Amino acid sequence: MKDPLAVGDKATFEYVVPADKTVPHLYPEAHEFAVMPTVFATGFMVGLMEWTCMKLLAPHLEEGEGSLGVHIDVSHIAATVPGQTVTVDVECEAIDERKVTFRVKAHDGIELIGEGHHKRAVVHWDWFERVVNKKAKLARLDPVRRRPAAN
Repeated sequence: MKDPLAVGDKATFEYVVPADKTVPHLYPEAHEFAVMPTVFATGFMVGLMEWTCMKLLAPHLEEGEGSLGVHIDVSHIAATVPGQTVTVDVECEAIDERKVTFRVKAHDGIELIGEGHHKRAVVHWDWFERVVNKKAKLARLDPVRRRPAAN
């Protein structure tokens, strides 16, 4: 990483929740989700928290580096309806070599909707692509089951 990120660095991001980021759209093929209320889905809230952490990290990354989410521990304590603006605040809490831990909070203008911690690992994309390509080759060994062949 260049221009090192520091503990205490913060970022804020605002996002207007569209209808397609509600629970029924999380896995449209899942009946269990399809019949739920049209409120901001936990999975999309987590993604928004990750996105805000990535925005804070981005100016500190070298060419060819990126970050991967490696741990998430958050609550989702209040419903948010489409059209509301969610504000996510993140703060760098710890840096351990190439792993960065963030405190994350989301608010919908009325109340706190979620909070917790998120950890990201800074990686070189070339390295990660090699790891993923190796796994993809293993997965193609058994084209019928789309997973490695049994021994």
